[in-house]
Amino acid sequence: MITNAARDLKNFKPFTQKTLPEVEPLAYGHRACQGCGEILALRLAMKALGNNTMVASATGCMEIVTTSFPQTAWRIPWIHVAFENAAAVASGIEAGRKALKRKGKLPKDNVNIVAMGGDGATADIGIQALSGTLERGHDIVYLCFDNEAYMNTGVQRSSSTPYGAMTTTSPPGEMSIGQYTWKKNVPAICAAHDIPYVATATVAYHLDLMNKVKKASMVKGPAYVHIFSPCPTGWGCKGDSAVSISRLAVKTNVFPLYEIIDGKTIISKEIKKPKPVIDYLKLQRRFRHLDEKTVTQIQNHVSEQYEMLLKKANA
Repeated sequence: MITNAARDLKNFKPFTQKTLPEVEPLAYGHRACQGCGEILALRLAMKALGNNTMVASATGCMEIVTTSFPQTAWRIPWIHVAFENAAAVASGIEAGRKALKRKGKLPKDNVNIVAMGGDGATADIGIQALSGTLERGHDIVYLCFDNEAYMNTGVQRSSSTPYGAMTTTSPPGEMSIGQYTWKKNVPAICAAHDIPYVATATVAYHLDLMNKVKKASMVKGPAYVHIFSPCPTGWGCKGDSAVSISRLAVKTNVFPLYEIIDGKTIISKEIKKPKPVIDYLKLQRRFRHLDEKTVTQIQNHVSEQYEMLLKKANA
């Protein structure tokens, strides 16, 4: 049964620059690429959740770079699961802990049960398990670290790859502009399950990201946070640009920041004078082949999607 998220968040105290937690559930010494936006997002999310956390991690970049045998960067209970079933495993952990509590074999404490995966493990391969977990109402947090392709296996397109982007399986040419479908709106799909909490976040606004992850952990029932995670290697951008590109994605409305609490959409950062989308596209090699007509098409789509979001927020 889904409970009232607003009630659960009544005592929420946001992180500030002066109250950032010192805990580091994810240790230094990982093997992520230089400038990886995803590992930065993962560190921030784990700091927000704290040490009283258990993680089921799908196959992907973050699994590979944090657990190269015989070493691990994890200081909390963590399990590597298949590409498709992180949400199912997390729901099993949650259900198992409930059963053990009923039998008096575990203390009745609160532990954050987290499932995590990239866009491939979330929007594609794992969406069935994710949907089932949300529909059943398991008390877990799902974190999607979205770098918009299958980066770990060679930059193949996913359903989260943006329109026009070049990947190894959506190469541009005489017959194609690259990726020919629009990015799947996974937060909207999750919100359609009527869960208590859905949010979008990015590393460019670190306090916003951490506060949303913390809120997700406080609500009773399933919560979903979609985190924009630039990949300089796969996107063809500078190694030090993950934060600046993330900020541009927000300021161009390519990736709006918002929350959906008990079905109510709240814009976290409203952009009243957005920058042109070309400012975002031109910094990435994956879009360098696009002509003016296609850029205009993308701009129009971004503007339309943002207007739809505003209407939901103002409803």
